[in-house]
Amino acid sequence: MTVLKEQISSERLAEAAVAGMQDRKAKDICLVDLRNIGNAMCDYFVICHGTSNTNVEAIADSVEDEIRINLKEKPFHKEGKDNSEWILLDYFDVVVHVFQKEKRDFFGLEELWADAPITYFEDEN
Repeated sequence: MTVLKEQISSERLAEAAVAGMQDRKAKDICLVDLRNIGNAMCDYFVICHGTSNTNVEAIADSVEDEIRINLKEKPFHKEGKDNSEWILLDYFDVVVHVFQKEKRDFFGLEELWADAPITYFEDEN
């Protein structure tokens, strides 16, 4: 008998990513809602930055743990763990970006999707 896996909503996945970021004191967390944007490759971008290579890696690990433990999902693809300047976790409908501040400013993903609604989360001290 085949057991079907419960479909996890992109909203729940994005919320779990934010929780994982907050757990490791990520900075300037934002949720970019791409659902109503034509040709968008996913439903959400979840973006933040860390204060060092170590912090960026810890944030990405926390996001992976939060999603794996609570939603039983693993990223389809990951990039950037080698240098930890920009780590990307691809969950198909949700793409998580954990940057160092300088890389985040350089690429400006929020500005690229300026027509999408963006939710900002306060930094937890």
